[in-house]
Amino acid sequence: MSNLDESIGKILLELQKSDPGTFKELMRKAQKENPELFEADSDRDNEEIEKYNLEIDEYNKKIDEN
Repeated sequence: MSNLDESIGKILLELQKSDPGTFKELMRKAQKENPELFEADSDRDNEEIEKYNLEIDEYNKKIDEN
């Protein structure tokens, strides 16, 4: 993986953590424009991402409560 790919990956992970709604919208747009990138196991990957997003939301709620 190139340095650019790593940088983009890190940016996307941070976006996923900080703004899951924007991340989802960005990923939907990317999937619409480049479906070939998402063909292999995309449903399973999306489920994992959604599960991860829920975990992040729960964690953020706990932080806010404290």
